[in-house]
Amino acid sequence: MRIRALLTLTLAAASLSACATVDRYDAAGDVHALLVAIRDNDHAAFDARVDRRALKYQIESRMVREARKSNAGGGWQAAVAALAGPVADVAGAALIQPETFRAAANYYGYTPDRPIPSRVAIASTLHPVGDGQVCAAKGKNGPCLLIFTQEGGTWRLSGFDPEAVNLQFRR
Repeated sequence: MRIRALLTLTLAAASLSACATVDRYDAAGDVHALLVAIRDNDHAAFDARVDRRALKYQIESRMVREARKSNAGGGWQAAVAALAGPVADVAGAALIQPETFRAAANYYGYTPDRPIPSRVAIASTLHPVGDGQVCAAKGKNGPCLLIFTQEGGTWRLSGFDPEAVNLQFRR
């Protein structure tokens, strides 16, 4: 009886692990395509793999959080909160572009003179972080920097970790 229970648990764990591996490999194809779009300045392919709405919301939320943490008076905090949406729209339109991401890609070694890593290599740096989400880290054990969410069969860039990015750029 114990052996059967242990075998069942082992099979269940292996099954869940296989799902995570499939998600990572599947996501790696779209991450690879995003890197190619960035390298080639292909706006259509870039837009197909970026969730602008989610990224703008993250920028807006960050602005509101920072305003609340500041020592500014309540009036200034309210003004920043009121302006966060429109500012995030402008920032998103200006910053969520292949050209902006090219600098980050270069920083992580995805320079135009080097080939983009294979799907398998990219999959090794992706970690499941939630239902239908993976994060991309610099290296196998690095911090999560970019979040990708599966939408309609496509993995799209939907978030980033500003603290982790700041730590990386301070070095």
